[in-house]
Amino acid sequence: MADLTIAILNRMKKYFGADARRIRHAQNVLGYARELLKKEKGDRNIVIAAAILHDIGIKECERKYHSTNGRLQEKEGPAIARKILKDLKFGQDTIREICRIIASHHSPGEIDTMNFKILWDSDCLVNLKDEYDIKDRKKLEDVIEKVFLTQTGRIKARDIYLKNEKS
Repeated sequence: MADLTIAILNRMKKYFGADARRIRHAQNVLGYARELLKKEKGDRNIVIAAAILHDIGIKECERKYHSTNGRLQEKEGPAIARKILKDLKFGQDTIREICRIIASHHSPGEIDTMNFKILWDSDCLVNLKDEYDIKDRKKLEDVIEKVFLTQTGRIKARDIYLKNEKS
């Protein structure tokens, strides 16, 4: 998978071009996905590919709709990911699952697989500070409990966002 991971990363970087922020985001999500995979029972190939490509539709959304809305990303991302994965000779079933995750990565509850949950939590670990008030410890504890879908994701979120806080 190491060679495939590098190949997917290279395709993602080529697709995003000079957009360092989007590339960095995908790399950060990938890092957390790798961490969560150590404790959660997901399919490594599917989770790694989904982590790298989950926001691949954002550029097309900006071009077509002048928006980065999550639902639009879910609409545009799978076709772009499918082409990349097909070019890299991924199997049809694997491509289908990765694209299904990408098509729901802003909509928890649509998919209830461990692969989705790991991707969701990895993305949340990166985005939490930008999407929620992390200064209010009680609210943050509630958010972590409600938003994260895996125990490992919750533990990691508490470690990142709550460990240096005083009660």
